[in-house]
Amino acid sequence: QVQVVESGGGLVQAGGSLRLSCAVSGGTFSSYAMGWFRQAPGKEREFVAAITRSGYYGDSVKGRFTISRDNAKNVVYLQMNSLKPEDTAVYYCAARERYYPGRYYKNPDEYVYWGQGTQVTVSS
Repeated sequence: QVQVVESGGGLVQAGGSLRLSCAVSGGTFSSYAMGWFRQAPGKEREFVAAITRSGYYGDSVKGRFTISRDNAKNVVYLQMNSLKPEDTAVYYCAARERYYPGRYYKNPDEYVYWGQGTQVTVSS
């Protein structure tokens, strides 16, 4: 059974930084596509970043956020810099068991396993 657990959320001032972590247990982590999504109150879940062999990003976070993975530790990270109040949301980590090189997995429906979410609040 695959479990996904996020951590690292919190309250930060605009312009600050946070690093989210996502630990995955079960299965073969190195073969997973990993994604980060976020959802603000009253809004749809939004693609933030994903990583297979390399990372890719949603337009609203390009240049500010960096996704990385440590296959030895079964962890994926989301380094968030230059945070803005509009980044405030619950951030979710998600995994899918297989990926095809060259494909971009930006749709939440493409992921099978989800964490419980971690709140990120950016004050102005």
